[in-house]
Amino acid sequence: MIRVGIDVGGTNTDAVLMDGTQVVHWVKTPTTADVTGGVLRALELVLTESGFAPEKVGAVMIGTTHFTNAIVERRDLAPTAVIRLGLPATQALPPMVDWPEDLRRALGEHVYLAHGGFEFDGRPISPLDPLELRKIAEDIKAKGVRNVAISAVFSPINPEVEAEAARIVREVIPDAKITLSSEIGRIGLLERENAAILNASLQDLGHKIVRAFSQALRDAGIPAPFYLTQNDGTLMSAEFAEKFPVLTIASGPTNSMRGAAFLSGIKEAIVVDVGGTTTDVGALHHGFPREASIAVEVGGVRTNFRMPDVLSLGLGGGSIVEREPLKIGPESVGFRLTEEALVFGGSTLTATDIAVAAGMAEVGDARRVRNLDPAFVEAAVERMQRMIADAVDRMLLSPEPIPVIVVGGGSILVRDRVRNLPTIKPDHYPVANAVGAAIAQISGEVDRVYALAEIPREKALEEARSEAKQRAVEAGADPSTVEIVEVEDVPLAYLPGNATRIRVKAVGDLRLA
Repeated sequence: MIRVGIDVGGTNTDAVLMDGTQVVHWVKTPTTADVTGGVLRALELVLTESGFAPEKVGAVMIGTTHFTNAIVERRDLAPTAVIRLGLPATQALPPMVDWPEDLRRALGEHVYLAHGGFEFDGRPISPLDPLELRKIAEDIKAKGVRNVAISAVFSPINPEVEAEAARIVREVIPDAKITLSSEIGRIGLLERENAAILNASLQDLGHKIVRAFSQALRDAGIPAPFYLTQNDGTLMSAEFAEKFPVLTIASGPTNSMRGAAFLSGIKEAIVVDVGGTTTDVGALHHGFPREASIAVEVGGVRTNFRMPDVLSLGLGGGSIVEREPLKIGPESVGFRLTEEALVFGGSTLTATDIAVAAGMAEVGDARRVRNLDPAFVEAAVERMQRMIADAVDRMLLSPEPIPVIVVGGGSILVRDRVRNLPTIKPDHYPVANAVGAAIAQISGEVDRVYALAEIPREKALEEARSEAKQRAVEAGADPSTVEIVEVEDVPLAYLPGNATRIRVKAVGDLRLA
């Protein structure tokens, strides 16, 4: 089947056309200010240059920075109301308590506490009060707010109270866009609630972006469905992405890591992805990005939904280099690299210029950097190698040697070996991110606390496996290909009732009509 994978980065938008497991053709084009224009340009280029007719494309997979940028830049966020079910508990730390002030203002600070929620073993904290919820919903409606996040204490154990609250809110606000925290986050209340609030605030933008991508495909003459990549290296349908746009955050690094695993054939490694603006360093485990085990900040907000364990450096091909004293990044010329770098006729000294002057790359006009002092060039090169090597050290979990896979258009900045570890630069390394998008699968995940005093361990595990597989199928996986790829079973000694946290992840191939 012919697939097109696209990854939108801060500097370049990459596209790759694949026939089965073979890379047929790839292109890089500068990311445009509106992002979507760059996607259309990349689509048109990869089809024209490969000679494939648009109607032969079976699916398009897109990794986008739209939603990450919206949070970081505090723009295109919808006013959002937050309803937490937990009274009389949880009053000391209300919703959004630790958020940056400007982000709280952007969402409107519409915060409500109501009765409901559960103890860890499923016992109610207090009964849900339908009248209380209707009054809250009427107040939200009067304010003209239509995006709502609902969270409840320990709702991943029992999501019914959130679902019932959503039903009551919809009775009052039929067109409400509601996010339930149990559908996104994990056990911790504040972090899970934060993820739900961010998702609710992004749903209007999600609708807009999905429509824009649909139009870009129509303009390119491609009748195939498209999918967005998630932050765990798998896919979700356009409809699923509209409902859960927050799950695309950090999809860029995961696309690169999945692409690195596919192109190299290595499933256990450190991946160094050097772009035009940043370098992302992460670890592969079973061919998928190792997930962060602690809360991850997104735009200054702590969240606990699945995120890759990635270390980002302000080092890329467009990083600005200062001479006295020597400083590389984090400032970058970004997608203006081909206009501002010395080798392209510009006036800004960048990391790419250093790489060309050092003989590590042949891009642009090398004559424009001949006058750079060799000692300065070597010092800058050594600084870049040290930055990357230090990041790799921080990602290693054991002293055992592990391969380092170097990918990304900016990997001209990396010398042949990193920290004397086996270093690989696979074929098609400049577009590993787009390859990762093109070969992505569909996943489903369950993360829940079970009281094993009430349910046998094996039954709890089987229940979690079954639910994870079902979630993968609902997200678009072919049921016949779904398999369990990860199972965690962690006893929680500090809780009564022989409590155990079980996390299960299922993955399957994309189901196509």
